[in-house]
Amino acid sequence: MLKSLKGCGIYRDTLNREARDRMIPTEDASARKRVIEDKLKQEQETLSFIRESLEKSDQLTKGMVTILSSFESRLMQLENSIIPVHKQTENLQRLQENVDKTLSCMDHVISYYHVAKDTDKIIREGPAGRLDEYLACIAKIQKAVEYFQDNNPDSPELNTVKARFEKGKELLEAEFRSLLTRYSKPVPPVLILDAIGGDEDMEVQEDVTLEHLPEAVLQDIICISAWLVEYGRNQDFMNVYFQVRSSQLDRSIKGLKEHFRKNSASSAIHSPAVQTKRKETPTKKAPKRPVYIPGTIRKAQNLLKQYSQHGLDGKKGSNLTPLEGKDDVLDIEIDSYIHCISAFVKLAQSEYALLTEIIPEHHQKKTFDSLIQEALDNLMLEGDNIVSAARRAIMRHDYSAVLTIFPILRHLKQTKPDFDATLQGTAASTKNKLPALITSMETIGAKALEEFADSIKNDPDKEYNMPKDGTVHELTSNAILFLQQLLDFQETAGAMLASQESSSSASSYSSEFSRRLLSTYIYKVLGNLQLNLSNKAKVYEDPALRAVFLHNNYNYILKSLEKSELIQLVAVTHKKVESSYRELIELEIQNYQRSWLKVTEHLTERNIPAFQPGAKLKDKERQIIKDKFKGFNEGMEELCKIQKGWAVPDKEQRDAIRQAQKRVVSDAYKAFLQRCANISFTKNPEKYHRYTPEQVEEMIEKLFDTSA
Repeated sequence: MLKSLKGCGIYRDTLNREARDRMIPTEDASARKRVIEDKLKQEQETLSFIRESLEKSDQLTKGMVTILSSFESRLMQLENSIIPVHKQTENLQRLQENVDKTLSCMDHVISYYHVAKDTDKIIREGPAGRLDEYLACIAKIQKAVEYFQDNNPDSPELNTVKARFEKGKELLEAEFRSLLTRYSKPVPPVLILDAIGGDEDMEVQEDVTLEHLPEAVLQDIICISAWLVEYGRNQDFMNVYFQVRSSQLDRSIKGLKEHFRKNSASSAIHSPAVQTKRKETPTKKAPKRPVYIPGTIRKAQNLLKQYSQHGLDGKKGSNLTPLEGKDDVLDIEIDSYIHCISAFVKLAQSEYALLTEIIPEHHQKKTFDSLIQEALDNLMLEGDNIVSAARRAIMRHDYSAVLTIFPILRHLKQTKPDFDATLQGTAASTKNKLPALITSMETIGAKALEEFADSIKNDPDKEYNMPKDGTVHELTSNAILFLQQLLDFQETAGAMLASQESSSSASSYSSEFSRRLLSTYIYKVLGNLQLNLSNKAKVYEDPALRAVFLHNNYNYILKSLEKSELIQLVAVTHKKVESSYRELIELEIQNYQRSWLKVTEHLTERNIPAFQPGAKLKDKERQIIKDKFKGFNEGMEELCKIQKGWAVPDKEQRDAIRQAQKRVVSDAYKAFLQRCANISFTKNPEKYHRYTPEQVEEMIEKLFDTSA
């Protein structure tokens, strides 16, 4: 120990200090010695403490080593005893688990042999009212089939459970058909009208939901459909679905049509408008204004025919009523067809929404295509029949039949975007049915328009058909009425005309293009009408009546153009049409006024001899004055008698013509009387001077008035 201390730094430091102390003066040596001795003592004590500690540590280490060695020995003994026991216990547990699994598998296998018996009652009774329980039984049977196919394909039990599975599937298919057939009902007409119409009293429009099946039934059908798709491996139920729903779709549309027939006498008929959604019970409130008001076209035409035949001044024909009959029935059919088109789109949309919940996605388009065929074909057939009827009418030169095409064609075009969206994904033949019908209607409509224009030009001049009083000809009133009806269908009529244009023109088709075509067409009809009227007027032998006839017709045309938007439409391509008609009217007034020259010519100073007041006239001179009075009197009486039976229906024009004529005749007559006032040309002046200027004016005032 000491040796180790000698090697340490303490010992060296001590020697160093001693060496230094030797150099310290003698008087301090004793003091330094004592210090060193004290420190050395302390170091020795420290060394002794360290030595004792090391000895104790060695003892404790030896004791711990002994204890650990003893513990290690005991652990080895314990391990040698426990490991064999653990292995035996583990083997026993494994054997127990294998026994339990074997028993469970045996129970599971045995259960497959009892599946047919356990499910027999439920399968025989069918899924009605307990679909979940029934499907659970089917699932058990299906697992049994799979088990026997995998493990014992030759067992009789496999045939038993297979037969039971097929029976269960058949009953599920029968339940699918039964639920679909029992709860699929035609949509009531009032609900359809609510769906395609709208309630004007509602500030916020809501869509009407067409619920085809009760919610609980729908969920059962969806569940059966999903099972048949996943496990039944049978698509027959899809055929059942489209057949049942196709029938109901067709019946719904036919029910709406029948609803229109039954309510044809009622004026409160619903109309197609913006589609809205409401869940509450549908009411019978009238929806928005119809796209097409039934009967207006034909009633207006019939009324105007009568009106033109009895005068347009309001004095006659005031008790007339529109002609009604089979035309009104046709109008109801047209209105019904328009609604049915909208109904088809709405119903088809709701059918597709229903179909997507029941039919697998990759079969939806094909099934939907089949579902809508019957109703769509019936609508297209009805449209073709309307076109055929219009074609036959045109062959009979009944061009008003084309007016039945306009509202239908306009509605078809308005509906086409929704129609195309609804039929998206269907076969091309299905998508093309509506465009084909539209094309057919445009073609027959354009043909009717062109033939109508030609018929106006070539209408025969039948003397017995000419108005005796020179009023508006039936051809004029019908032509104007026909043109006025086009105002409600400007875009449709323009598109008809544009459809017959060459491909280069059609390529630049636009709304403005069709409007210009229609403007040109109307101007053409008016031109043909003017030409025909000029030819018809030649039937009249009296030039004055000829002028009255042309005046009345031109004036009627102009007033009709001004009262409607026709004047603006014609002005698109012919700006001066209004001034042209005014010039024609003024020209015919002047032609009419020439008829009075044979009266006023007797009042001129021509052939009247010069004489002095109070001078005696020669016999020849007196005779000249007598002849002038006689000629004037007879001419006035003759003209007033004849022209009183003529007609100028326009009160403003009638008054203007009378006033102008009164002014001309009265002024000439007054001047003549003034010149003859102081001339004695007869002993019986009252014989020649029959009328005063006032009486002449009264006679002229009674022109064009058969009641006078």
